[in-house]
Amino acid sequence: MKFTNPLYEVLYVSTLAPDQNVTAVANIARRARVVNAAAQITGMLVFDGMRFCQQLEGTQKQVLTLEQKIRLDGRHIHMEVLHHGPLAQRRFRCFTIGFSMLDDSEVLARLEAMDGQAAVDAFLAMMPHIDLAP
Repeated sequence: MKFTNPLYEVLYVSTLAPDQNVTAVANIARRARVVNAAAQITGMLVFDGMRFCQQLEGTQKQVLTLEQKIRLDGRHIHMEVLHHGPLAQRRFRCFTIGFSMLDDSEVLARLEAMDGQAAVDAFLAMMPHIDLAP
């Protein structure tokens, strides 16, 4: 996949809507892989059974368009952008959307209280400790 520059990123957290089953998360990840590939977006989605945390990277226009679609998605609530801005290089260029489940629900709760570069650093610090789902 050939990527275009300049790059932009968004990091957000949200909560699974009360009327949604956790099985919806696998469907979200599966569909995101197709949509993101078409838009040349890469990133990582982490879910702890209640909260989502997702980092998206691509062109600013594509990322912000996707962010708006995600914001309107009724499968989650309380979306809060923790960080957005230019990105020097892709962090997750190997897949259109990596997906991982966390056993510890406190990790994303702590991340949700952060913003800016501190949130990005905390998110990236999780990466060596998570298993990616196929």
